[in-house]
Amino acid sequence: MVDTDSGWDGRGGRGRRGARDTGGTWGVRGARAPDALPDRRVAAPDRGVAAPDSRVAAPDLRAALPGRRVAAVSVVALAALATGCEPGTATGAPEASPPVRPTQAAAPSPTRTAPVTEDAKPRTAPPPGPSASTTPPAPAPATARPAPEPSTAPPPRVLMRTGSESDRVRELQARLRQIGHFGRNPTGYYGSVTADAVRSFQAKRSRPVTGSTDEVTWQRLLAMTRVPKAAELRPPTERPLAAPDERCLKGRVLCISKNSRTLAWMIDGKVVSAMDVRFGSEYTPTREGVFEVFWKSRDHVSTLYDTPMPYALFFSGGQAVHYSADFAANGYGGASHGCVNVRDKKKVAALFDQVRTGDKVVVYW
Repeated sequence: MVDTDSGWDGRGGRGRRGARDTGGTWGVRGARAPDALPDRRVAAPDRGVAAPDSRVAAPDLRAALPGRRVAAVSVVALAALATGCEPGTATGAPEASPPVRPTQAAAPSPTRTAPVTEDAKPRTAPPPGPSASTTPPAPAPATARPAPEPSTAPPPRVLMRTGSESDRVRELQARLRQIGHFGRNPTGYYGSVTADAVRSFQAKRSRPVTGSTDEVTWQRLLAMTRVPKAAELRPPTERPLAAPDERCLKGRVLCISKNSRTLAWMIDGKVVSAMDVRFGSEYTPTREGVFEVFWKSRDHVSTLYDTPMPYALFFSGGQAVHYSADFAANGYGGASHGCVNVRDKKKVAALFDQVRTGDKVVVYW
């Protein structure tokens, strides 16, 4: 800060000691500027001390006494420090009490020291309302989870089906015949006729119509019928034998009559056994005449028709006497491809064991 009471102008010249400094400056060395011009260097406070707020009017330094000039400036500097105001640039403003302005220490900026509100507190989860996401979801309607269908349960165990062959099949056929679902003699073979009879029974009893005899179907049938008698299980299958052809009266002969549809196993004119047979259709007729057995095949399967021909006794090319499951199931409703079909499996099995290669075969009307 320049000491204005010494008369030093900062450039090496010195004014008269003790003379009143009106704030003027020196133009030419030793010449004094008019008193009308104020000394602007004295009016500005020391740059090292904060100036008063621009909103507070600066004191009129021109009216201050010489002895009081430094004290006045010091008072102004202390006032600026006390108020903490920023340096101002306006001068000559009317003197007035400055408005009370909170300092940074008293009133920090709102962005940094805003009053503590609910938003400023540590956030905690609000209590869940009725529509909050934490509310457990309402149970799904009953239709959203379909009940398991009855079809998902394991079906009843099947006891007999098409192709089965046993004494129980014979009993099944006899029992179905008692209540009018099976119109033939029991054969013990489960064919298409037996399957149709089972379907008829199942449909009438509101059971799944499968044609196979499951446990439920079997138990329902047992409850509605009685135990078959022996004559019902094994009725006579032999038709009345026709008078034998004279070619059948000598030796070991398979005597087969198309007229009576029977086969008689004869030795020297005596009938050893007899059984029902069927023949080929008009398109595949069974050949007639005198033949001999040239080949025996117990478990034969036709390579032409891919059908089983068990207990086959071949006598003319591919034609043979053999057991027919279709004949056992369907009776005379069908026909063979030229062979002589037998429907009694036990009888034809015994015949197979007795007949030898070279024995005579006679087919006639």
